[in-house]
Amino acid sequence: MNIICMKWGDKFTVEYVNRLYAMVSRNMDSKFRFICFTENSLGIRPEVEVQELPELALPSESPERGWRKLTVFKKNFGGLSGPTLFLDLDVVIVGNLDIFFSQPGDFLIARDKKNTKKREGNSSVFRFEIGKYPQILDYFEENSEQVKNEVRHEQAYLSRELDKLGKLEFWNESCVPSFKYNCCPSWIKSWVLAPSIPKGARVILFHGLPNPPEAIIGRSGKWYRHIQPSPWIKDYWTTNE
Repeated sequence: MNIICMKWGDKFTVEYVNRLYAMVSRNMDSKFRFICFTENSLGIRPEVEVQELPELALPSESPERGWRKLTVFKKNFGGLSGPTLFLDLDVVIVGNLDIFFSQPGDFLIARDKKNTKKREGNSSVFRFEIGKYPQILDYFEENSEQVKNEVRHEQAYLSRELDKLGKLEFWNESCVPSFKYNCCPSWIKSWVLAPSIPKGARVILFHGLPNPPEAIIGRSGKWYRHIQPSPWIKDYWTTNE
């Protein structure tokens, strides 16, 4: 079982990689291989296998929309094989992960919580088989400007293409809650109630703002959104195995 992540640029520090490995280690009963693909391995804990970040030709002025994740569909990606779980660096793991390998399906992804009526995934957590669907990357590399005019980000493109193939499937909603939409109380209640872990949660998704450090201290990142501190995140988001 492969569990992979990617780190590029300076949006996330190396501590995010180290914390992610620790959370995975605490929450996997099965043996697993953990690989980080990055252009800078300085400070990454020795238990993490490091590989070079795959190249993807994008204009330097192109806005960051996660397009680099599409490189996981390269043939013989990282010299790996078999079922592979991709995790964003800013997720917080609060339950056992083995279920993400036992659920049937060729391609499984978290549903986008902002647009639940659309068949669109949130690529913070997705599972695929190494070597399958190389055409997804091939088409993007050949038509990147067209794709970027058609969809806003990588997860919209990925969802669209997998859905065309009849392979797009979603995780059980309770397993992958959004911190913003599922953990936080409604606007009025947020002034008296703190965010909490929904029943059945395994991986909490942090998309947009806040990120885990901000959520811990109760900083939403938006002037119009109020949240109470969530100190419980520190119990899960730690480098201790």
